[in-house]
Amino acid sequence: MADLQETMAMPKAISFLSTLLQRVADSNDLNRRFQPQKISVFHGLTRPTISIQNYLERIFKYANCSQSCFVVAYVYLHRFAQRQPSLPINSFNVHRLLITSVLVSAKFMDDIFYNNAYYAKVGGISTTEMNLLEVDFLFGLGFELNVTPNTFYTYCSFLEREMLKQSPPQLVIEPLHHQLKQLHLRCFNEDDSTHQKQLAV
Repeated sequence: MADLQETMAMPKAISFLSTLLQRVADSNDLNRRFQPQKISVFHGLTRPTISIQNYLERIFKYANCSQSCFVVAYVYLHRFAQRQPSLPINSFNVHRLLITSVLVSAKFMDDIFYNNAYYAKVGGISTTEMNLLEVDFLFGLGFELNVTPNTFYTYCSFLEREMLKQSPPQLVIEPLHHQLKQLHLRCFNEDDSTHQKQLAV
């Protein structure tokens, strides 16, 4: 019962990320038949048995990072996919990319965050692998970690539009708008200042 309540409490904007990532992974799984894709440290030998939705719920439940970290993590995943076109997000790598992006986002955005060993347990991998994934992810991003308020707002607006396409407006628009506004206000100051933190393992 407690698990169900915590799952239901997960913000819609964050929960919807799993839908977007599932859509991307499914599309790229089909493209693997026609376009060669490189194998990276993020790839598992088999598809994880846990769904993207349940995996994201697990991260949300145990990582205790700010809600804005999940939006920034999505920004990072998008940047990674753009910079690494030969390593598209698919069902073999999406889970490792997701836990890594949230880890990096939490270190960059939050004043207090768990270490790599803790995130490794949350993600179901070893600490050594978590360390390796973090380094590869940072290099894959070209260490482009800064997310301006305008960029953050753009991604929030995208999430809002996509959610409204799939849900009755009268049920979603007010709570989602409030959630995204609060995410934005908690994340950035009015002077567009950003957090500058070292990402030490």
